[in-house]
Amino acid sequence: MIAMLAKGKKTAKKGLKTRIHTYYKITGGKVDRLRKFCPVCGPGVFMAKHKDRWSCGKCGYTEWIKEKK
Repeated sequence: MIAMLAKGKKTAKKGLKTRIHTYYKITGGKVDRLRKFCPVCGPGVFMAKHKDRWSCGKCGYTEWIKEKK
């Protein structure tokens, strides 16, 4: 016979909230975007910057950063 496990209470997820305000910089009356848009998904979808690559979290597109020698 299979033993039933006691059900626990569900807890809220504790994670970081999106910090979309850190993707922009306002200088004078111009808005500068600090991150690249995904060329596949189009404007509005930012790419994540890693140590050696740019990657899109929506479609998985990746651009590798070339090392400067």
